[in-house]
Amino acid sequence: MAAEDTAAGRCLIFSDFAGRFRENQQDSSGSSQEAYPTSPQASPAVKCTQFELRSLPMPSPGVIRKEQTPHIPPTPPPTVPKVSICIPTYNRADILPYAVNSVLAQTYVDFELLICDDASPDHTAEVVAQWDDPRIRYIRHPQNLKRSRNMRAGYEAAVGDYFLKFDDDDALTPEFLAKTVAVLDSQPQVDFVCTDHWVINAHNQRDEAATQANSAKWGKDRLGDGVIADLVTETFEHQSLQVGSTLFRKSCLAAVDFMRFEADGCEDFDLLVRLALAGKVGYFIPERLMEYRFHGGQTSLRQDIHFLSAKLHCLEGYQFDPLHLEQSRQRKMADLKQVLALRLIEKGETQRGRQLLADLKQAGPLSRRAQVGWGLSYLPVALRKLVFQGFRQVRTKDYSERVRNAAG
Repeated sequence: MAAEDTAAGRCLIFSDFAGRFRENQQDSSGSSQEAYPTSPQASPAVKCTQFELRSLPMPSPGVIRKEQTPHIPPTPPPTVPKVSICIPTYNRADILPYAVNSVLAQTYVDFELLICDDASPDHTAEVVAQWDDPRIRYIRHPQNLKRSRNMRAGYEAAVGDYFLKFDDDDALTPEFLAKTVAVLDSQPQVDFVCTDHWVINAHNQRDEAATQANSAKWGKDRLGDGVIADLVTETFEHQSLQVGSTLFRKSCLAAVDFMRFEADGCEDFDLLVRLALAGKVGYFIPERLMEYRFHGGQTSLRQDIHFLSAKLHCLEGYQFDPLHLEQSRQRKMADLKQVLALRLIEKGETQRGRQLLADLKQAGPLSRRAQVGWGLSYLPVALRKLVFQGFRQVRTKDYSERVRNAAG
């Protein structure tokens, strides 16, 4: 999704963005109770006028150190809000309004919304220009910074004590902020609060069966209301929590320096594990207060390889004192190496894929699946791709694939 970084560039910050808007607009009719308007015109009109341009040095390509992080100076609204919400976006002008309008529909209103646009080539800027709400700040990068740096831009610009980041294809239910803020306000020992969530498809429709299957797969359905007893196990072993449905104290994020650039593609998982290892306290609300979307644009061979490589990097860097968690880490690394090797072989990165399988073979016999992958690596790339696609056609589809395939 992201283009390669360049050595220099500028970052445009549109604070309290407005100026090109339509007046006397009305809410669209016919929406279901759980759906939010998909057009910016449904938002209330409040004129705002401030525009700012700031020049910032861009980091050089390669390893990113903390001091190379692009710094986005905050431009707070007249009254500093308690909650900062960040929606990083890239090239999703048509779907972004659903996410933004779900924020504007919150029953809790003391927030700012930062829309961080990673140099989208589509009409995202024109879509954002139609919202006339002083709580919205638009940060647009003229160059693509990659996912993690775009998220970092929102985090750096946020001024609230509480912070939420969720993706541009997801949404919040109207009471998300009211219920999560209430926990942080009343329980100062809690560092962050997470909720369960709905699964929705490309048409904004909630899928009850997929939602139940998702909650069961990740163990959300067995978590009760309250402080999470074993946060390391829940974040690392079960992966029960999700950043997009979590409201954080910004101070706890600062304690672990938020997201790591080297975890790009797997930064949500990595952030939660590092918070748990740092001894932070998490709270779970077993209510579906967020909507997570499955759609066809989320998966590709390139995206799979990027994610698996990032997650393997993260796993290699963790260390656990409990023996059972360390053993789990070793198993997860072996499984990841096998899956990554097969994806690389399918893509045509044959030598890298074979090397991963050779590493696994040194630790013990290869699984039958890995042996098949090794054999396929000797076929021409076009032919091996056909074989891999054939395997996918005959295997059983899980709930996520069903939702994606049914709705595009």
